[in-house]
Amino acid sequence: MRILKVNQNDAGQRLDKFLSKAVQGLPQSLMYKFIRTKKIKRNRARTEPSVMLCVGDEIQLFIREEFFSSPEEDTGALSRIRAKIEVVYEDENILLVHKRPGVLVHEDDEAQDNTLIMHVKAYLSQKGEYDPTQEQSFAPALCNRIDRNTGGIVIAAKNAEALRIMNQKIRDDEVGKFYYCIVHGVMPKERDTLRAYLRKDSLHNQVEVTDTPLHGSKEIITKYRVIETRDGDSLLEIELVTGRTHQIRAHMAHIGHSLLGDGKYGINRDDAKQGYKFQALYARKLVFRFRDDEGALGYLKGREVALPDEAIWFYQDFFARSIKTTSRPSEDKPRKGPLQSRPSSSHAKTKPAPKSKQPQVSHSRTEKSGRKSPQSQPRAKGKGGRK
Repeated sequence: MRILKVNQNDAGQRLDKFLSKAVQGLPQSLMYKFIRTKKIKRNRARTEPSVMLCVGDEIQLFIREEFFSSPEEDTGALSRIRAKIEVVYEDENILLVHKRPGVLVHEDDEAQDNTLIMHVKAYLSQKGEYDPTQEQSFAPALCNRIDRNTGGIVIAAKNAEALRIMNQKIRDDEVGKFYYCIVHGVMPKERDTLRAYLRKDSLHNQVEVTDTPLHGSKEIITKYRVIETRDGDSLLEIELVTGRTHQIRAHMAHIGHSLLGDGKYGINRDDAKQGYKFQALYARKLVFRFRDDEGALGYLKGREVALPDEAIWFYQDFFARSIKTTSRPSEDKPRKGPLQSRPSSSHAKTKPAPKSKQPQVSHSRTEKSGRKSPQSQPRAKGKGGRK
């Protein structure tokens, strides 16, 4: 028999969820059978798979030792990794990281371990805030994810309670997500709210956007605001109301304004010659618009975190263009389908990019300082990985 004692990071989850992570060698079918036949008990009494665990609960397992064996893990790997992360904001519960384009957030099909989450774990381990040998069912995790070639702010949770709360806040639309992007063409309106339907094709890692619902599709809502238009291209601020796979890229292409450099939902042959080898898209700002200030993350209510404009690789290049476009197409005749080519552009530096403030968290308790100056535009190698 073995006894597993529920700690702070184990509490607040169902018994079956806890066991699937704490006893990885136990098949799910047997787990439910053992709970039913009282070979797995909670506090020495019969229990149910759906029971929510509390700190101090004891789980008694009257099962064979072989179920506790799991593939060997290199527990020293985190100490050997030289953690490379750019901290935008950090406190005792969450960590906001600036992910650069080209970096994977999680392992892909090729099982690459040089990922953002691995570096986050190494960073916390080396700070003494995470010890995998002391955890039964928790590891630091990312609450949001962005595509490999998209840069921007990613939220990491340091403990299980923060992870549960932040994930729920995101599901309840209490975390505003704002992006910068450059699209082909002049937008028909200064700002608008776009609605459509998106259907995912997991086999080809691509999505389809339609004006009417199809089988398996979900509604998408995308808000945009035009910051400026130059050389026939537009710099936009996008707010994601819904957060579907490739939503911004596919939705903008659907209305005839594909992103510069996007070879999946547009044609980027000419864009690549101009230096846009992947999509000009960046997750720039998070706004914590919580409805209340209760719970472990209540102190974040009303705050926002943003990257400086200079940290976005395409921002200054856009404002270096010489021609500012002021005219707009007729609003009653929007273009459809991705543009086939991109107007030629001049890069004479006649107007510098506007200055902006450094990343700030309004009224924050803890904030990292002493960040390095933003790097120059990163380069993506090939077209592998997620787009």
